[in-house]
Amino acid sequence: MTGYGKYKGFLRAAFWMNCAAILFGATLLTAIPAQADDWASVIMYHRFDESKYPTTNISLEQFQAHVNELKNGGYTVLPLGQIVEHLENNKTLPDRTVAITIDDAYRSVYEKAWPILKKADLPFTVFASTNYLGKNNPDYMNWAQLKEMSDGNVYIGHHSASHAHLPKLSLDQIRNEITGANEAFQKNLGFVPALFAYPYGEYGLDIKNIIADAGFKAAFGQQSGVAYAGHDKFSYPRFAMNENYGSIGRLRLAANALPLRVKNVTPTDNVLKINPPAFGFSLDEKYDNLKQLTCYSSNQSGGTVPIQRIGENRFEIRLSRAYQPGRGRINCTLPGANGRFRWFGNLFYIPRN
Repeated sequence: MTGYGKYKGFLRAAFWMNCAAILFGATLLTAIPAQADDWASVIMYHRFDESKYPTTNISLEQFQAHVNELKNGGYTVLPLGQIVEHLENNKTLPDRTVAITIDDAYRSVYEKAWPILKKADLPFTVFASTNYLGKNNPDYMNWAQLKEMSDGNVYIGHHSASHAHLPKLSLDQIRNEITGANEAFQKNLGFVPALFAYPYGEYGLDIKNIIADAGFKAAFGQQSGVAYAGHDKFSYPRFAMNENYGSIGRLRLAANALPLRVKNVTPTDNVLKINPPAFGFSLDEKYDNLKQLTCYSSNQSGGTVPIQRIGENRFEIRLSRAYQPGRGRINCTLPGANGRFRWFGNLFYIPRN
């Protein structure tokens, strides 16, 4: 489940201002020579052909177009676990490597998405919350269906037990979410998934530490960006797709994205204690066109925010408005070669006072 519906104005501004060249120059993006790199784009879906949930659904027409593009557009679609292993061990990946992920294990994944992906022979990962499985809920898969998919070489990921907003829980409650789901996975599938996806993309330092201590190999949020070697492996980004933001142009934008490598991001905790936050980051790589760096915030009118450059590679943003309780986002982009864009995204969780 994602909060993209809340941020239409912000996302639309970011999308059209920075990505028009990609939307209308698709031929550019299909003629890039293959090379070895250390990054990958991770795409995220939820529901399929369930139009009454537009913020989490994608139509089958849109999804089939995505699959055709990923199958025939010069990309390398790999299992998520394989990508994580390559990133963690600094192994090279083909340029334009993509992973497909699907959150929540809705019934439409089994009935609508899997047949399309199976026919295209594309690997993908389903992140499942265990409390919703096996309870005769027509909205979700049951354990037998999830096991059938697992036996059919679909990777299964961990999405907690109840799909709760983890920042709202105590640390002991979060640990119980993990151990309870572990027991259910072991009982019904015979294993505990090694990869975790934060429900709603919400996490902070304490939550990341719990996930790391629980033995997961990596964890994924819902902030836009590119996963790369050296990135915090417990906050890998993903590009969310839905009806409103599921055009073939946006899929190409995400699948062709490049990393904007950053370090020393502040605040260090994504669960905000000060609102608005004093947001900043340092670049971890040299770029020649930094005057074109643009950042957008979901709490600003028009989306774009002023950026202050400090020294050679430090950039800071002082937001003039506080975020509303819930989620807030900042996305920063920088034009790259061949009409592609570098991305760095950050998602905040804002508690109610």
